[in-house]
Amino acid sequence: MTTIKTTLARLSLMSLAAGTVLSLAAIATAAAAAEQPAAAPEPAAATAPAEHYQIPRQEWTFGGLFGYFDEQQLRRGYKIYKNVCANCHNMRFLAYRNLGEPGGPNLSREEVQALAAEIQVPNGYNDQGEAVMRPGKPSDYFQWRFKNEKEAAAAFNGAVPPDLSLMAKARSVERDVAWYKFPFWMLMDLFTQYQEQGSDYIYGILTGYVDPPAGFKLNAGSSYNRAFPGHQIAMPQPLTDGAVDYEDGTPNTLDQESRDVVSFLAWAAEPHLVARKKLGLLVLAYLAVLAGLLFVAKKTLWRNVEH
Repeated sequence: MTTIKTTLARLSLMSLAAGTVLSLAAIATAAAAAEQPAAAPEPAAATAPAEHYQIPRQEWTFGGLFGYFDEQQLRRGYKIYKNVCANCHNMRFLAYRNLGEPGGPNLSREEVQALAAEIQVPNGYNDQGEAVMRPGKPSDYFQWRFKNEKEAAAAFNGAVPPDLSLMAKARSVERDVAWYKFPFWMLMDLFTQYQEQGSDYIYGILTGYVDPPAGFKLNAGSSYNRAFPGHQIAMPQPLTDGAVDYEDGTPNTLDQESRDVVSFLAWAAEPHLVARKKLGLLVLAYLAVLAGLLFVAKKTLWRNVEH
């Protein structure tokens, strides 16, 4: 028993000595490191803070309670989409027959058929399993120039161009206002029937390509856009002055081209907007007449009853 106690005591003394040696070594290492001059940090890339840009509200023919779509403007906007935007984007929810519907571009039947015939769509398979193509029909939907998103991403450095069918409804304008002012802005939008935030956003993007401020570092393959969140956008500037020629003599400035294509995208996102607003006016008129009749009925029925 005495031998076991002696052995345990020796082991404890050896462990304590080893721990003390390790602690002294650690202290010596830390002291030596402290004496070494600290390595100078690598200078960070100088990047100027991005400027804040509040996208201004624009005036549109389709805005407000009595808004409508300008037929000629929609035709010009479709031409811009076809000649410029369709090189990258698609509108998969829009069919060629929609271009001939009242309230839209209202193209003739012959024009719609000619536009649809310019594309080729799959029409089954042959005996060898290969896809058989046919000319498009007015009932066919717009076709994307890419086979799938992977092919589009490979062509644009990994960025897939978004579908534009509902873009005017999918985007909005972010207001940089104090929190206590936001409810007042909401009430103002309600009373003024402001529903064109998406259109204002797209217009701001199309006209927001400017030179970056001094010191702003752009990523490779990106362009500076003052209206885009983060101010770095993968899409090069699509529209410039004279990008598309107009047959009706409308000036083909950047502002006009942007307004035309935005109007077309707004119509594509809600082609029955004019009918909805007309129905809303009828409903308001009906409610006003109903309220008057109810008031007269109440006065007539309760005129001999004291209150």
